Formats: sequence, C-alpha cells, structure tokens
Amino acid sequence: MLKYLIPACLFILDSLIIIVAAISVIGVRFEDDQFSLYFKQIVQYLPVILLCYLPFFAVSRLYRRVWRHAGYKELSSIGLATFAGTACFFGISTLFYKAMPRSVYVLLFFFVMVGIGLSRLILRYFLRCSDMKKTPTSAIPIIIVGAGYAGNLVASDILNHNSYNRYVVGFIDDDEEKHGELSFGIEVLGGRDKIQEVVNKFGVKEIIIAIPSLSPKESAELAALCSQTKCKVKIVPDIYAMLDEDVSIKNLRPVNIGDLLQRDPVVLDIKKITEFLSGKCVLVTGAGGSIGSELCRKIMQMKPSRLILLGKGENSIYEIHRELSCLHTPEILVPIVASVRDRKGLEEIFARYRPQVVFHAAAHKHVPLMEAQPIEAVKNNVFGTLNVGLLSGEYGAETFVMVSTDKAVNPTSVMGATKRVAEKIIRVLNEKYATKYVAVRFGNVLGSRGSVVPLFKKQIEAGGPLTVTDPEIVRYFMTIPEASMLVLQASTMGKGGEVFVLDMGEPIKILDLAKNMIRLSGLEPEIDIKIDFIGLRPGEKLFEELMTAEDGTLPTMHKQIFCANLPDVDSENLESYLSKFKNCKCDLDVINVLKEIVPTYAPNHF
Repeated sequence: MLKYLIPACLFILDSLIIIVAAISVIGVRFEDDQFSLYFKQIVQYLPVILLCYLPFFAVSRLYRRVWRHAGYKELSSIGLATFAGTACFFGISTLFYKAMPRSVYVLLFFFVMVGIGLSRLILRYFLRCSDMKKTPTSAIPIIIVGAGYAGNLVASDILNHNSYNRYVVGFIDDDEEKHGELSFGIEVLGGRDKIQEVVNKFGVKEIIIAIPSLSPKESAELAALCSQTKCKVKIVPDIYAMLDEDVSIKNLRPVNIGDLLQRDPVVLDIKKITEFLSGKCVLVTGAGGSIGSELCRKIMQMKPSRLILLGKGENSIYEIHRELSCLHTPEILVPIVASVRDRKGLEEIFARYRPQVVFHAAAHKHVPLMEAQPIEAVKNNVFGTLNVGLLSGEYGAETFVMVSTDKAVNPTSVMGATKRVAEKIIRVLNEKYATKYVAVRFGNVLGSRGSVVPLFKKQIEAGGPLTVTDPEIVRYFMTIPEASMLVLQASTMGKGGEVFVLDMGEPIKILDLAKNMIRLSGLEPEIDIKIDFIGLRPGEKLFEELMTAEDGTLPTMHKQIFCANLPDVDSENLESYLSKFKNCKCDLDVINVLKEIVPTYAPNHF
C-alpha cells in the first residue's frame, strides 16, 4: 500500500507547489491593476500549467525514485523536468493563448524547481531521521577514514542496510577543506590526528579505512595508526574493485599484519616468467609447505605441461592437489608422496617425468628443533638438496632453483649452516652440469606454518601471554605471495651459480609485531594481553642478515632482486667435507663438520 501512497501524495503535493508557484510569480512580478489582470489570466492557465509540468515529472520518474538516498542525479532530473514543463507552457501559451511577459516564464521555472527540490530534500530528511530511529540501540558505532568516493560508497551501503547493525558517527579525512562538511548527513570530524579523540568521544568500536588509492607505505602507516586504538580495523578492496564499483560493507576485509608491512608492491615480468614455464614439466619439492604450495599456485597460472607436487606429508600434498584440481586441468597435476632423502625413489621420479624446471623448497626450517637434531637437519637440508640437485643435472633439467634463507648468512644455527652448505652444493653442481643452478635467499615469511604470526594468533585467542624471545630482536618479513613471485622471477635470471637475495624492506621488531597483532584484535598490549620475554633460544640471534657485510650484493635487472657476491667454492674440498658427515657419531661431530665447511658458522650454545 505504501508503495502507491507515497507517489500519490507526491503527485498531489507537486500539483499544489505548481499552483502556489504560478500565483507567487504574479505577486512578485506585478502590482496593482496589472496584478489583478494577470492573476485572472494565470488562474485560467492553471489546468494548462499542470498538464505541462506533471507529465514531464512522471516521465522523469520523480514518483518512482528512492528519495531517501537522493543526490545530484535526482536534483538534475528535477531541473530538466521543470525546464521541459516551462518550455512546453511557453510554447502552448504563445501559440494558442495570450502570451505573458517572458519574465513570468523565467520566474515560474525557478519557483517550481525550488519548490519541488525543497519538497524532496525535506522528504529525504524525514526518511533519514526515520532510518536513524530504526537503528538498534545495540548498533556498533564506527568511523570511516576517507571521505572520498570509496568512503561515501561504504557509508551509503551502511545507511541502506540496517541489518549490518552499524552506524557511522563520522568521517576522518586529512583534507582540511572537507572538515566540517556533511555527506549523507555525516560530518567530517577532522584528520587522522583526531582518530583517537573521536574513538574516545563516541565510543567507536570499528574503523573502516576507505582510501584504496594510498601507496603501500601510506596504507601501512595509516593501518598502524588505527591499530593503536582498541577498535577492530577493516579496509576496503583494492583500486581494481573500485573500478567495478564493487565496494560495500560485505566485501570489506579485516586489516591484517601484512597491511602493516611498509613495502612497495612486487613488480614482475609476467611475460618472461610465462614464456619460461609455459609448456614445461615442472617439479616442486616441499609442495605442501607454505612457500611450495604458493609456488604451485603461481606456476599453474603459467600453464605448464605438467606439475609434479612432491612432498613427504601426505595430508599437505592431498590438500594442494585437491585445491589445484578444482581450478585447473587435473590431468597435468601429479601428486607424489616422497622424501628428498630417498635417492632411489627420486631417481625413479626423474627417470619417468624428466622435469625441465625444478623448484626445491623442501627443507627443515625450525631453528630450535634442528638445534636438538643436527643429524636430521644435515640429512634433509644438505643431502636432500644434493640428491635433488644431482638428479636434476643427470636427467637434463634446464633450471634448478633452491629456496634458501637469511639464516645462511653468518649462521649461528644448525638450520642456517645447513642451508649455507646447500648453497655451496648448488654452486659446485652448476660447474659440473649443463643445468642452471640458482638459490634464492630471503627472510621470514608472514603466516607460514610454524612461523611467529600463527603462534601469536593462537596465543591471543587463548588470552595470552604472547612470548617474545627478546625486546630487541628484529627480523625481515615478506608475505607468502611476494616471496613466491620473486622466486619465480629469479628462476628466469642469471647464468647459473648465483645466490639471489630478495629485497626484504626494513627489518621489523618482533615486539612491535606482537603489539600490532594484539591491537588488530581490538585489545591493548600489557592490559588485555601480556607479553612475556623468554630469552633467545638455541641457534637464534638478535639480527638476521641477508648478505655478509664483506661480500655485499650486486644489482640485477630486477630492482627487488640482488645477487650475492660470494667467494668461489672448492668442489674437491666440499666433497671431502661432505664425506665426513658419514663418520659423525654424535651431534657435536656434525657441528664440527659444519664449522669446517662454513667458517663463519658460530654456534651460540655448543
């Protein structure tokens, strides 16, 4: 019923506005005798005037619009419809009746347009007030950072849907010219320096960052600032979603710790990577791991002829195979449960599939665990790499890429030392075979299994405390997609024998990481969640390095990938050292051999 009642009421109201406007024009324009004369004339013309205006109003759909959310488009429609009605009345009165002074038509146009426009604005105001009254008392107060296009889209979506159980108390925008302005009846309360003040004043529980045009560094700074409040922080989709006008409260995502990395976006030569991998048989070891599985996802986008998913964990291999089978042609995927330590089993795989490109991501990476089991670290990280590397050369693989670590630089851990030995192995193999062997060295990967971020998440969910080894400990961080994409890029570079170093940006304090994760959960460090310092664990050091100070790096064709300037490796000495591992009786024997192969290895607890 209401669907027809409001248009009917508006139709009657518009008729009254037109009549009042026509009579008012005569009162404003004429005096005394002239007023009496033209008043009688305009009264006679009223049916004609109504017939001129109302059909144009109907054609312009002024009775079918949702005036609750009216904007400039609706106002422009009123103006065009009024102009058309005035022009129609002018033409009819000139052709068939006694014409009136032209100023009457001009004034009539403005009076009718203002009257109709004001009526719609008043209607919009009362409808909005009605909506505000419908907002449940339990609705969450929020602020929107960014009073531009994206911010207004989010505000409009929230106003349109009371079911979101939120209401916007205000906008935050650094543009001082916008301060104090109203959009959808919502005030721009100030710049980012007012965020904490506004949160405290209005009891804000949620902050939405709606500035998709920010650079990664600016976005990280803003996210870090918002995370210092106790509010939940969400962010709009990227600029590509904005182009599709697909921004609403539904597709906002929580700000995550990756948003706080102040990094430039990774720029890849996708064409070169695609040309390199397209139509080739690719083998990924450790395919069920964090880096290995992401490599597989990216490789499948390059359309290889076959992708071999090799790993020792059946569950992880099953999961990545199932995921990729749903998105790509399953026939080209070959899931294999095997260990890189099994030379005979690996040889059967190489003989059957003849992989042309090998990405070696299988490794033991947990520093404290490997400190307790150095023999296992050597078996997997050293001899596992030797097995895969030798077979890659023997069976004619074009390229072998090993995923290394910053812990291989001046290592203090068994894990770091074994990865440094693995780097030396592939440099020796590069001289022996036609295969191009390269290694890619980078730091910690955010969100990888067993890393600090998932640990902190579990500790926060449990109510704390968060365990940090030392208040001064710092680490380099990179997201899993970034690391994987740069590994792919590095595979297309170099002539062989290089150890590439990825640009990891600025190192981050683990203590700051812990505090930011607590704040992103809407809690306060040391108040809601405690932070305990447990001391450095065996094999750990305060500062990780991506290259040794004396060696340094050389630039490459890619601004985010460098080449470590490492000394040559004596292949005979290396083979002799590797043979010594067979005679090791205990952990200390393994440590001593590692120290011989890697002179910069300085274990901190043996």
